[in-house]
Amino acid sequence: MAEVTWEQVAPGVHVRRHEELNLNCGLVVGSERALVIDTRSYHEHGMELLAAVREVTDLEVVVVNTHAHYDHCFGNSAFRDSQIYAHSGAVDDLVRTAEIQREAIVAHMRRTDREHIARAIEMTEIVMPFYLVEEDTELDLGGRVATLMHRGRGHTDHDLVVGVPDAGVVFMGDLVEEGADPHMEDAYPLEWGATVRAFLDSDLGADSGTWVPGHGLVVDRAFVEDQASLLERLAARLRELLDAGALGVDGLVSGCRGLGLEDQTLRDAAVRALELRTP
Repeated sequence: MAEVTWEQVAPGVHVRRHEELNLNCGLVVGSERALVIDTRSYHEHGMELLAAVREVTDLEVVVVNTHAHYDHCFGNSAFRDSQIYAHSGAVDDLVRTAEIQREAIVAHMRRTDREHIARAIEMTEIVMPFYLVEEDTELDLGGRVATLMHRGRGHTDHDLVVGVPDAGVVFMGDLVEEGADPHMEDAYPLEWGATVRAFLDSDLGADSGTWVPGHGLVVDRAFVEDQASLLERLAARLRELLDAGALGVDGLVSGCRGLGLEDQTLRDAAVRALELRTP
């Protein structure tokens, strides 16, 4: 990947795509405050992001975590002096899983000979979001607002989307992925498509032409429509198979082939569908 820089996708709205995980972070600059969207994977990553923000603006910074997966919020420690917003479910999730996530990622980094990253994640302090979002919330940045929205379960049970109405830009977090399949390991495959559709059908979605996925290239509305349709087809097929009494993960995977998703994605979706349908 080329040198990491900010891409301005609308006046005062920037995206920074990182080589590690193809992760996107956002920056929305108002006249009084600047909003940072997601903080990367560990403290050093967060400090690099903060330095990059300071190349653009010296304004007071506020932060939004789109969800509680480590690559979107373990960099919070670099922003400990900022107001950090997230859905209340993100904090619940971090309380339960932060150390589990840390242990798993550290082990993975050591297996793949990335000791520096393993140690950096081990040393990172988990800083929880303090400003909790339960309903649509407008953040006044001075001269413009950013709208924080939750429409249901999808990639997680607490996905928070950030809209910039005056710019026609929506930051979707991992509800939308470009360049890879949607990540299903702890997702809600029977609901995900409907959740993305709810954003598309919202007033903000109808007026937005630029959509920023959690990972990958910035996309247009048509891409998000296609991904919502794919997720809706997956949900419909899983329900059909479950209602017909399909037995086990292998049966669900076999029945969902042909949708254009990798087998591992289908396997993760099948496991989750069975877990969530079990009384």
